[in-house]
Amino acid sequence: MLTINLKDLSPVEIQSYLNSAIAPRPICFASTVGKDGSINLSPFSYFNLFSVNPPVCVFSPSRRVRDNTTKHTLENLREVPECTINIVNYDMVQQVSLASVEYGKGVNEFIKAGFTMLPSDLVKPPRVAESPVQLECVVKDIICLGAGAGAGNLVIAEIKLMHINEAVLDANNKIDQLKMEHVARLGGDWYCRVTPDNLFIVAKPNKNMGIGVDAISFAIRNSKILTGNNLGQLGNVEVLPNDGEISAYAQSPEIKELLDATIGDSQTREVQLHLKAKELLDAGRVEEAWKVLLIV
Repeated sequence: MLTINLKDLSPVEIQSYLNSAIAPRPICFASTVGKDGSINLSPFSYFNLFSVNPPVCVFSPSRRVRDNTTKHTLENLREVPECTINIVNYDMVQQVSLASVEYGKGVNEFIKAGFTMLPSDLVKPPRVAESPVQLECVVKDIICLGAGAGAGNLVIAEIKLMHINEAVLDANNKIDQLKMEHVARLGGDWYCRVTPDNLFIVAKPNKNMGIGVDAISFAIRNSKILTGNNLGQLGNVEVLPNDGEISAYAQSPEIKELLDATIGDSQTREVQLHLKAKELLDAGRVEEAWKVLLIV
């Protein structure tokens, strides 16, 4: 394993390593205004949700690594502590990238990047009409993390209003993750796109206390077939199936055929049972997987 002392690296090198490692990062597409009324629109990938009561997100217009200058977004926020944060999806990502060009102060990136300005209800900066979710925010604080090139400035923004395009809602007026098609930043020029084929569900931790991986038998825990993810699924159950449930499952046609085919060959039987359990776990059928693994 390569071990790096960050004190030995330049800010550019640190940025390259960390941006590639700490990813994917959601994109804050922030609209701000200066005291003269000039509008700025710029994306930031040092961004996330940090609280829901009060609802607060944080993003960082860092000092430029190249020449240690500050960005117009930061200058505007110090003059008018309000912003809109517009969530970025795949349909707008190329225009968002264009808006990151370092145009001169006073140049409106809405116009340069071809976005539509929507008036906000509570704050001065406009919203991006093309964004599926738009947040109107009041800036509560700006925390400077340093004066050197690459130093961050944490903008603590309290969300006051949220606007959601009905096209990304489900029948219950909740945001449908399958419809959002988020994009996120990686390192260098790389982005990622969240599409239905790469979405998956992880069951929430058992509220009644899962048994934990340490409670799984040695033979299962050290399986050459089951993965760490599989063990995490198995350890999230509250109780194991009882003998009656295991015996009944063993009589199902598919399992009975497997058992009959491996009579007298315990090693092959264990491999086949673990393969079947993995198939079930990958399909989210954890209880059935446990029944397979506990067959003796």
